[in-house]
Amino acid sequence: MSTDGERRGLALDTLGETGRPARPRVALAVATALGAGLAPVAPGTVGSLVGVAVFLGLAALPGWLFVLTGLALCALGVWASTLAEQWYGREDDGRIVIDEVAGQVIALSPLLVLRPVSLLFGLVTGFVAFRVLDIWKPGPVRWAERGIGGGAGVMADDIVAGALAALLVGALGLLGAFGGAPRHEVPL
Repeated sequence: MSTDGERRGLALDTLGETGRPARPRVALAVATALGAGLAPVAPGTVGSLVGVAVFLGLAALPGWLFVLTGLALCALGVWASTLAEQWYGREDDGRIVIDEVAGQVIALSPLLVLRPVSLLFGLVTGFVAFRVLDIWKPGPVRWAERGIGGGAGVMADDIVAGALAALLVGALGLLGAFGGAPRHEVPL
């Protein structure tokens, strides 16, 4: 006979005294971006700010390692979001912000190949572009949100919003909005 937790796919931890699976601590820590998603006001925005910090931390990596790390972040986000949704008992619970972290990293990625004179202006532009697209959810962002379920669905709309914001940041950078000139080689 399976427990309710096993039916919901949470049987990754040992059962507690109540018969319910123990809290999936690592998955919840990842899903909430180490607690950023627990912010009482605008947890998605707080998660996006964590994404800016993660981007800055990863920016010194070689291009190929940055891309590989970004892909790993997305895969980790799918896993953590799946378990967090099951634990919280709600689809795309507001406490889950790993999707905002990943989307924000994607949105800022063109800054790696641009040489912005004003990195701050580039970061702010990427941050605002991503938040607007994530909240507004135009066309493909809305489709990704509605068309894909589970942890992949939690991540998908923010990945699409991040990609659209990246296109905007890249275009603005190529037009000289951040000052400087684009690198002639991609740092892979």
